[in-house]
Amino acid sequence: MTTPEIIVERQLAAYNSHDLEAFAATYAPDVCVNRSSGDPLLGRDAVREAYADMFAKGCCRAEIVGRLTEGDWVVDHEIAHGVADEPVRLLVSYRVRGGLIDRVDLLG
Repeated sequence: MTTPEIIVERQLAAYNSHDLEAFAATYAPDVCVNRSSGDPLLGRDAVREAYADMFAKGCCRAEIVGRLTEGDWVVDHEIAHGVADEPVRLLVSYRVRGGLIDRVDLLG
């Protein structure tokens, strides 16, 4: 059985190894990523496009400092490296349905 935590862990591994296709494959075709900047990313293709440049440069990495799981939800306390001049601390909630991440909320 593939649990939501396993799916989120796959997504994290792909993110940290800058594997854009493996990263995008963990998301539902109609995923909604709510970013703190305001404009959501709607759909797997939008996620792929938003992360392509960062992955090509190999400049991003996420460190998990805490994780909570409940039902379809996984909430990570992350330290994101390489996305700003200094590491960024944030909470990220992932909802996993049908073996794919269909909703992400970036808080922080």
